[in-house]
Amino acid sequence: MTINWGVLHAAAKMILGTPFVIAFLIYKWKRRHLSMYDVVEEFLQSHNNLVPIRYSYSEIRKITKNFKDKLGEGGYGTVFKGTLRSGRHVAIKMLSKSKANGEDFISEVATIGRIHHVNVVQLIGFCVKRSKRALVYELMPNGSLNKFIFLSEECTLLSYNQMYDIALGVARGIEYLHQGCDMQILHFDIKPHNILLDENFTPKVSDFGLAKLYPVNKNIVSLTAARGTLGYMAPELFYKNIGGVSYKADVYSFGMLLMEMAGRRKNLNAFAEHSSQIYFPTWVYDQLHDGNDIEMENATEEEKKISKKMIIVALWCIQMKPSDRPSMNKVVHMLEGEVECLQMPSKPFLSSLESTMTNGGENLNESNESSQSSQF
Repeated sequence: MTINWGVLHAAAKMILGTPFVIAFLIYKWKRRHLSMYDVVEEFLQSHNNLVPIRYSYSEIRKITKNFKDKLGEGGYGTVFKGTLRSGRHVAIKMLSKSKANGEDFISEVATIGRIHHVNVVQLIGFCVKRSKRALVYELMPNGSLNKFIFLSEECTLLSYNQMYDIALGVARGIEYLHQGCDMQILHFDIKPHNILLDENFTPKVSDFGLAKLYPVNKNIVSLTAARGTLGYMAPELFYKNIGGVSYKADVYSFGMLLMEMAGRRKNLNAFAEHSSQIYFPTWVYDQLHDGNDIEMENATEEEKKISKKMIIVALWCIQMKPSDRPSMNKVVHMLEGEVECLQMPSKPFLSSLESTMTNGGENLNESNESSQSSQF
């Protein structure tokens, strides 16, 4: 029998080479994941002046009683209730889905890890252990604003005075992010889910996973992709020809939030009683422009004034062109002033693209992940 040494040699190379190929692929996979951990560690080492405390994973398990009490869950991971040794209650956000190089974790620690404001949620600490990453926040007993705007069964109805106080607090929080820090912090995901309420219903802006830091004097910023939640995203994130992306994107998102707070309904409601009421901002603009009162059940004259003021300010915030929107500093002044001093802006324009997007409430970032929960 003739032996084909060429075929035998090729077969031997294949058999002996396969384990080496597999080993090489495993090595490359480990290096790729190690690089992600290294980037996070490098960031923490270079920012060792951060205020938050670094906890070990065993401490996190002890604080949460082995992750016993779950508060909420979303595209980012899961939030658990915990108790520090001091007796203080906290919320532990365990990040299960991270973008490349741990950018979501770094973004949150880099932004709110350096600031403290009554209307911005406080980051108490964090944990990093290989793929496990946790963020330790002050606990917000009343959860998110979302359930109070779009009433759930377990929630009590907030008065218009309470809604106004919450709106003003949120505006002050965003104003601080834009102008009160060494770097301007653009949130890019202002929405009801990301406004948390403490035991006194003091609002706090939360969830900085999509936030970006920019120099205070930088008016136009560059983004590789649209980010935020559909229905609250500024039009310039889609239509580049109407203006550059800036802090005015957060102003637009706040306007959409404020409109929902004033109307106590989704801005886009396909099941509205009349077709003209499907998109609330357009309908309410027409009502005010024509001199009609907005129907409010059992509302006092003072409450009607508060609602009208919130709506007019919201209409200014959601102007199509960024240059037509006020700064958050101006928004705060408008909310603090008298409704009689406010002028009506131009009618907000809603394109067909925006109208189809607004009802979705889908969260977008550079990897198209969602992030919603009752706590964060």
